[in-house]
Amino acid sequence: MKFLNRWFGPRSHHHTSKAKTMSYLLRIDASSRQQDSHSRTLADAFETAWRKRYPSGTVVRRDLASTPVGHISDRTIKGFYTPREAHDADLREATGLSDTLIKELDRADTVLIATPMYNFSIPSALKAWIDQIVRINRTFAYDGAHFTGLLKVRRVVIVAAFGAAGYGDALASADFVTPYLKFVFNFLGVSDVSVIAAEATTADATIVARNVAEAKNVAVSLVGAA
Repeated sequence: MKFLNRWFGPRSHHHTSKAKTMSYLLRIDASSRQQDSHSRTLADAFETAWRKRYPSGTVVRRDLASTPVGHISDRTIKGFYTPREAHDADLREATGLSDTLIKELDRADTVLIATPMYNFSIPSALKAWIDQIVRINRTFAYDGAHFTGLLKVRRVVIVAAFGAAGYGDALASADFVTPYLKFVFNFLGVSDVSVIAAEATTADATIVARNVAEAKNVAVSLVGAA
């Protein structure tokens, strides 16, 4: 399969806040490559089309390779499970980065995640970001029996690059990138999650160019499908 265009979950917008507009895009880049990154190329195509559709919109970029997000620590976890009114200066500092990242998410209508597959999973830089934003009583709630997603993002678009081909069929069981990301954002309350993936990015240059071009076309069309 040359590329995948997978739509997950119902097209429900029930989490959209009245205060939000459709013109705020948060882009998260996870590739360690600054040059020749296929996931960044796909994200560029989506962002360019998005800017054309929303010329007065806001784009916020967070590059997890050039500005890594710190891993959560024992203090961070303690802060997550301590009521905010009980935070002292140490716990406020320990959860400060998480607060910042969640505020970025809260403002966004659309979140664009650009990631390669590294050893069948997501880059550790992206996992560190996820660990900071998956936070009890901030982005999800638990009443002892049920989980409820609290994230107000309207939709998430995932653009992914796979070095080999076949992750849409024969190698589907080895894809721990897109099912995981889909589950995380569904868990946080986002029902509209789309995936665009370019495969065989380590193949012959002609094949790579064709696959990336096809995936870019899907990314551009997806902007118009919002």
